[in-house]
Amino acid sequence: MADALRVVLLIALAAAVLTTLALALSWWMEPQRRLRRAMLKALGAPPEVEALSPGEGRACALNFDMEQVVVLWANGAHGLAYAFEEVEGGEIIVDGHVVARVRRGEARKSLDVMAPDAEQVVLRLMFADARHPEFEMALWDAALPAQTGSPGEALRLGRRWLSHLEALLKG
Repeated sequence: MADALRVVLLIALAAAVLTTLALALSWWMEPQRRLRRAMLKALGAPPEVEALSPGEGRACALNFDMEQVVVLWANGAHGLAYAFEEVEGGEIIVDGHVVARVRRGEARKSLDVMAPDAEQVVLRLMFADARHPEFEMALWDAALPAQTGSPGEALRLGRRWLSHLEALLKG
């Protein structure tokens, strides 16, 4: 009887260990965590500004100390790092319409739209790169699974990105 109890307890312990390992692996592989790890690895330092779209598997970040903008896709498996000189500008697109823009050599088109019921808010970054001239990422998309936040928060993040881009384009 004691041997049978020992076997049952060992099986229960093994099941608990396997469950714990599976949960830890699941936590480690969450898209948002994977994107942040890839961003940190690409920049070599924490970013000043970041935007994540785990549903799309995309992210972008900028770091003024390293003078780089990093864009990632495929959950951080692929990405590009751009020097500030390669950044041409950025736009905020709400439901297919450009509502704000910053471009090198042009005056800023300010965000004059608040869209609390927007279906999609997209940040588009533009680069002096023949192969990858643009990078688009949904800051808010009602169609993406597990969407958190709101269109208003996405517009605030987009405005923050444009302010930083304007500062680096002027500097």
